[in-house]
Amino acid sequence: VQLQASGGGLVQSGGSLRLSCAASGSISSINTMAWYRQAPGKQRELVAFIRSDTRTTYADSVKDRFTISRDDAKNTVDLQMNSLKSEDTAVYYCTQDVKSSSSGLYFRHWGQGTLVTVSS
Repeated sequence: VQLQASGGGLVQSGGSLRLSCAASGSISSINTMAWYRQAPGKQRELVAFIRSDTRTTYADSVKDRFTISRDDAKNTVDLQMNSLKSEDTAVYYCTQDVKSSSSGLYFRHWGQGTLVTVSS
């Protein structure tokens, strides 16, 4: 299973970006999907996640600005980011908990990361 993230870039403060992450390979089903980020010199943090029943949870720092969504037909998870701030600058990573068709176990797969830079 491979995850491909896209959509990062440079945006001015107050602007918007949409990140997307697509999974490919041998996929039986996908449970939780999530986005993490890591800013320079800081630890990786959870930004948002969406369960298989589409319930969502957000970090306090992004509530009411970011929206996570999923498309199970396409095995994708998106992150719509609005009202971006300079402190949102980070490398963003997607994860998908994919069920192995051979073992029946779920494994967390990570995307390669996409850089979001917000200029003030």
